[in-house]
Amino acid sequence: MTSIDVHELTKDYGATRAVDRLSFSVGPGRVTGFLGPNGAGKSTTMRLILGLDRPTSGTATIGGRPYAAIGNPLGRVGALLDAQAAHGSRTARSHLLVLAASNGIAASRVEKVLEETGLAAVGGRRIKTFSLGMRQRLGIAAALLGEPDVVMLDEPSNGLDPEGIVWIRELMRGMAREGRTVLVSSHLMNETSSFADHLIVLGRGRLLADLPMREFLDSRSRPGARVRTSEASRLRDALIRKRYAPVQSDDGSWTIAGATAEEVGLVAAAEAVPLLELSDVQPTLEEAYLGLTADASECASAVSPAARQEV
Repeated sequence: MTSIDVHELTKDYGATRAVDRLSFSVGPGRVTGFLGPNGAGKSTTMRLILGLDRPTSGTATIGGRPYAAIGNPLGRVGALLDAQAAHGSRTARSHLLVLAASNGIAASRVEKVLEETGLAAVGGRRIKTFSLGMRQRLGIAAALLGEPDVVMLDEPSNGLDPEGIVWIRELMRGMAREGRTVLVSSHLMNETSSFADHLIVLGRGRLLADLPMREFLDSRSRPGARVRTSEASRLRDALIRKRYAPVQSDDGSWTIAGATAEEVGLVAAAEAVPLLELSDVQPTLEEAYLGLTADASECASAVSPAARQEV
């Protein structure tokens, strides 16, 4: 079994502690979202896992071994940390051919990843002519070149158009279904919620959460229901008698915090109040994430009381 295992990992840069006694595991067969505010330590942690920085203390291993001790590393671990790292004067094809030759990978594999990432038609173009989205695709192609068991991607959707975002989402899900270990760092909450099965959340270099997506959302939210009726005053009075506090929205619907749709439906049925709409209010990843990391961001913007209450 190939997994990423981080144990008591610490990294200091002078007096600044970027990663603070961090421990977690990333297992195969699922997409793990790696979240945290700017300065939370995500990029530093990924660099430590890949042996690009040395930890002050603690360990980071892949399949039980440090990255530097892995034979044929590109065939075991594929990573995208910086899409701008490729030399601009090379063509996309020559960039991948150099990587393949230096890692004992057949040249035929280059054509396959160019096709898989949608770059086959531009493989002969110089990288400096590429858009940001095309550079992202090239970085992903390099990560996939050795058909690795472990894939680590930092902001893979950056610069991609809508078609590209759907493509990378399905690519990550497909790799997880194949049993690979997939770790993805992202700031896009809506996008992360569409592909991640599990979440690891950092704040100021420390672990804030390590949970399946559903459990994370449930742990950070309260029950709530949304209802619409043609007899709002009757339903409101009935809910108040049951000690609920319905709040009317601008669109005419009512939100009842602390109640489920089933509970609201029973109150309406008992009073013979007709309902036009009734649903549970589902928490979003953005709301849950902001609630957890509100005090863990180095650069927090001022938020209005109303907006903070919504979150």
